[in-house]
Amino acid sequence: MIRYNLRCECGHSFESWFQSSSAYDSQVRRKLVNCPACDSVKVEKAIMAPQIVGKKGRGRAPEPAHEVAAGTAVAPQAAESPVAESATPLLLAQERELRTKLKELRDYIVKTADNVGDSFPNEARKMHYGDIEHRPIFGEASPAEAKALIDEGIEVAPLPVLPEDRN
Repeated sequence: MIRYNLRCECGHSFESWFQSSSAYDSQVRRKLVNCPACDSVKVEKAIMAPQIVGKKGRGRAPEPAHEVAAGTAVAPQAAESPVAESATPLLLAQERELRTKLKELRDYIVKTADNVGDSFPNEARKMHYGDIEHRPIFGEASPAEAKALIDEGIEVAPLPVLPEDRN
């Protein structure tokens, strides 16, 4: 999986995950990638800062399985880097607004969907192949399990994770 910072023709910035860079290229050509703010399909990759792990980040245990939701729209991910001290008040307000909206989205999914826990991959497959009735679900899947679901044509998306969720 690869995450791209994207920008639409109107100047809106957002992030999205793709299986590979060729998957991104293919989806853009077919006009399947659109801006969540204005719905424009004229999007391009924005400049991205590399994520470099310092000495303190080395040797950490692997991150736990990611929660994913089936049957939900892909949402932009919250920025994980701290805002520079010289950031304008407008950017800080936009970041707070984005975080608020992401929290509302996450809360809505948790409230309206069934938490199937570790059985998420199996439940998603059963719904996809018509073994059980479709319903909104969320649960846990490893990155490998999520990739396998995507490879099978099953739509999944990570739930937004905000910095305060990690504390």
